[in-house]
Amino acid sequence: MSNAPRKAFKEAILEYSKELRLPMIRKHLDEQVRESTQQDASYEAFLAQLLEKECDARREASRHNRIRLAEFTHKKYLEDLVIADLPDDAQKKLKQLKTLEFIQEGRNIILAGNPGTGKTHVSIGLGLKACLEGYKVWFTTVPLLINRIKECRAEQTLRAFQNRFEKYDLVIADEMGYISFDKEGSELLFTHLSLRAGRKSTIITTNLSFERWGEIFQDPVMTAAMIDRLTHQSYIVNMNGNSYRMKETKEWLQQQQLA
Repeated sequence: MSNAPRKAFKEAILEYSKELRLPMIRKHLDEQVRESTQQDASYEAFLAQLLEKECDARREASRHNRIRLAEFTHKKYLEDLVIADLPDDAQKKLKQLKTLEFIQEGRNIILAGNPGTGKTHVSIGLGLKACLEGYKVWFTTVPLLINRIKECRAEQTLRAFQNRFEKYDLVIADEMGYISFDKEGSELLFTHLSLRAGRKSTIITTNLSFERWGEIFQDPVMTAAMIDRLTHQSYIVNMNGNSYRMKETKEWLQQQQLA
């Protein structure tokens, strides 16, 4: 085939791929033509390899977009954890939790223990892994969640928020119990977490034992109902132990002294 028809076909491919929004085809067309010519590849192989690059790029963009929309405060991956420094119960259960089967089953995780033991790191790590595997995730703190609900109600957008909140495959509600809230806040939190109970997964991190959740909700009946709904068929992880964060701080200080 002469150069003129080849050039016309190339221009047509570039134009079609632009109209169809296939940027990787435009980017890799010349490279793939050269490789296929050298390998004497079939037309089917040439097209498959070109489309594979487009699909790979879209999958990667989707992963980044899911992580962005999850609104993580930090990117704390499970691979960054020093497993031996986690509390014993977390070490035993993390292997199972990393399979993400709890999301498929709609089961919750309660990470309860004293500050600095890795609760937030574990929860974000599981959330990031879920994003990479195609799940829709949202991260928030409990105080921010209550404020968001109140704002949506004031702006008359509460129904739209509830619809989004119900559909997330995983919601991570961090810092339950660090800040107390009023009766209205307790009722709003109870109502919204109940929307997901038994259907979608929620991870709760808390520094309070269940016996002290009454300090959060200030209503014994609501407290009992909340504990019952959140813990039903859930993974309860005892995160009491030595401070993971304090150990990292001490190691950093030692490195500074040696520098």
